Amino acid sequence: MAETLLAILLVTTSAKGSSIVYRWPPSPAASPRFGRPKPEIALNSLRLDNPWRASHPSERPGDDPIPLHNDPEREWKRPSHALRDRSMSFSSSGSQPSSGRNSPSKDGLESPLIKDEYDYLFGYSSDFLANLLCPQRSMCHQKFELLVDDLAFIGHPVSSEEDGRWRFKPEKSKVNDRGRESRIRRISQTDRASSASPARPASAAEKTPPASSLWLQRFHFVMVLDVPDPSSSASGNITKYFDIIYEQIAFPIAAVLFQEQVLSNFVEEECDTLGTLKDSCSASGDEFSSYMAQALDASSIAPAMKTLYEALKSSSVAYISIHDLPLELQLPPYLDVLLHSEEENDTDFLNPADEDDYQVWGQDMSFGYRLPSLTAWKSILLLDDGPEGIDPYANLRRSLIGTGDRALVEGLIKFLDTASVTLSLADMASLLDWDLETQVFPTVRWLVHHRRAKVVDIVHAGLKTVFTLPPKFDAPLAELTAEFNKQFSEFGVPALPKLLSTISTSSSNTHFFAAVVQTKEAIGLYHDVVLWMLKRDMLITLHLRIRILATFRLKERVKYSKGRTRDKKSGGRKGHSKLRNQLDADGDQSPPSVAWLSPPSKSARRYARQPSAGGSRSSRLSELVLEDDSGDSPGKRREEEEEAAESQDEADNQSGEENEPSMINDPGRATTLQRSWLSAMSEGKDPHIARRFEQINQYFDGKRTDDEILYRAEMSRRELREVLHHYDEFLLTFLHPS
Repeated sequence: MAETLLAILLVTTSAKGSSIVYRWPPSPAASPRFGRPKPEIALNSLRLDNPWRASHPSERPGDDPIPLHNDPEREWKRPSHALRDRSMSFSSSGSQPSSGRNSPSKDGLESPLIKDEYDYLFGYSSDFLANLLCPQRSMCHQKFELLVDDLAFIGHPVSSEEDGRWRFKPEKSKVNDRGRESRIRRISQTDRASSASPARPASAAEKTPPASSLWLQRFHFVMVLDVPDPSSSASGNITKYFDIIYEQIAFPIAAVLFQEQVLSNFVEEECDTLGTLKDSCSASGDEFSSYMAQALDASSIAPAMKTLYEALKSSSVAYISIHDLPLELQLPPYLDVLLHSEEENDTDFLNPADEDDYQVWGQDMSFGYRLPSLTAWKSILLLDDGPEGIDPYANLRRSLIGTGDRALVEGLIKFLDTASVTLSLADMASLLDWDLETQVFPTVRWLVHHRRAKVVDIVHAGLKTVFTLPPKFDAPLAELTAEFNKQFSEFGVPALPKLLSTISTSSSNTHFFAAVVQTKEAIGLYHDVVLWMLKRDMLITLHLRIRILATFRLKERVKYSKGRTRDKKSGGRKGHSKLRNQLDADGDQSPPSVAWLSPPSKSARRYARQPSAGGSRSSRLSELVLEDDSGDSPGKRREEEEEAAESQDEADNQSGEENEPSMINDPGRATTLQRSWLSAMSEGKDPHIARRFEQINQYFDGKRTDDEILYRAEMSRRELREVLHHYDEFLLTFLHPS
């Protein structure tokens, strides 16, 4: 938004026409476009075919330069004060009073330059832009998006009813065929407006009659943006860019202004004050800057527009107040990346990592925030207080205390007192006796959205955490050094450049305590140093990740063991086969009544239950038939499973996986052969350690961090370290950012 925001306008419409009541900044100007200089015809030596000459050096160029033809119709110029005919300033009969009332006009006392400042904006007449930006009543109460040349106007115009009264629009009960889309859209818009500021109590809206307007028919709070040049690299997802600005800034402010106009005729009174002041300053010949300065003192909307503009340009939170209602408005800090192509910037952070992250962070925080995954094994870092004199929790307190819900405010204060980077969110939920999904995560989301906290990795209480430095810092090193010295120089902490050098030159597995702190007495002091650096994104936490290696020696042992087992089974099968051949031979001499050796299984069971004169031979035959029944025999199923496992092992052997060391990429979905390797790793180990390894080896895929493993396996760090020690031969450990 800092790249494209040009101005903020408040436009009104009365019976006498439309007018721009107030704007900020006083003299906005669109950014210059890239332009190709037009060659001068007077240059006789001009050659326009230089690329052709460079590609055909052997051919003789022509002696005459290419003639140029000046075509004025093909030349486009931006409208501006310099190009506009100044006589237009005197041709009009006078500007329409901004308040919609009749007031004396003193055009003779106005100079052309002063009148231009009042009546022209972006090179266009203010009346022209006002009429353009205030549509008819039928087009109000919906999204407004208009592109004029390289300017974009975004807002949500609202209007009074046909009888001149301002009323709340009744909710439409009609939905589309699926019955969900329109309802979800209405709910989401209501949530955005309500989350921006505490609304008036519902009882106030019911008891207050609709305001009767004296002259205000429509008003429009407009955001003016500079449309990126399509020929430049800044031509990314402009549609999504406009949608976010509308949903998070234009619509919430329009909703609050409309509410206050309905309840107390607030907008008309403010516009009446501003319009009267503007007409008075213009008629008196005062400078336009004088009117803008007086408007900041005379109205509450004017300073709110100024504060909002400056906050959006600096990508910070705007703390504004409209009719004693505090609002906190902001745009995603990395929203401007949407304007750039994917080749220039990696925009993966604009989208949520997965569906769970999207549901946790919500729709408004899914783009342009660069937020990590919100998981139970993460922690939260509370940031410094906001601007001086601003209470960052004023909105929550005023909205909840007014309704009598003090328990939620007290819970928030308790959460803030408990929050620490040495505790995971799951630990905080346990200490507070809160539900992780329904209480802790929403609180974290609220704090992060209002830039009161950030999600970070857990920091060891003894600072035994491995850190590295980011590729670049958000601020110049000289500025950071001066701030660091001001904070810690009197405590004997090394200068920031020296501290950064120590961190960067330490070995990759040396934690912060061993590299920098070195004494237990200094842990408290350096804990504050770490927090200071984390708040400015100057440290990256490295996490332990684990992968399983099946060594060649292990594979040979498993292969030898399988071979011995296979030999034993093959010997047993030979005896079984011999018995089967003997029974088949005996079957050839049996009477015709038992000549069915392959009937359906049910018939086999019926025949086996009948009394037989065959004696022991018939009994042995019945046993064989039942044992060979593929549908009911456990022994047969075991044989089939063993054969399938052997086939899989043979396929793995043919792939060459058994002939050299290899990684088990996904232990949680290990093949039969890989499971046999995992089992062989525990041979000779303590049964307690072996059970623990069997429990957690599914997380040894190189993707899970040590914090996640500890949380999911519900074990301590000491227990994990014990497993890693006993299985060190088969494990590869490395450090990597989360």
